[in-house]
Amino acid sequence: VQLQASGGGLVQPGGSLRLSCAASGSIFRIVTIGWYRQAPGEQRKLVAHIRSSGTTNYADSVKGRFTLSRDNAKNTVYLLMNSLKPEDTAVYYCNAVVGTTEDPRLVEYWGQGTLVTVSS
Repeated sequence: VQLQASGGGLVQPGGSLRLSCAASGSIFRIVTIGWYRQAPGEQRKLVAHIRSSGTTNYADSVKGRFTLSRDNAKNTVYLLMNSLKPEDTAVYYCNAVVGTTEDPRLVEYWGQGTLVTVSS
């Protein structure tokens, strides 16, 4: 299973960015898929993820500003980030918990990080 992330970049405070994460491979089911982020000197933290049921969880720090959506046909999730703040600056990592067609046991996968910089 591969997670392909895209969409990071430099944006001014108050601006918007959209991140995409596409899962590919021998996927049987995706239990959760979403985004974590890691700022310099800090631990990696959950930003938002969506469960197979459709339930979405957000970190308190992004509620009301970030929206996670998914396209099940494409195994892709999109993180729309509005009203960005300098403290949102971090490397964002796509994450998914997946069962494959070869092995139904759930495995956690990580995509490559994409840097989001919020600065004037």
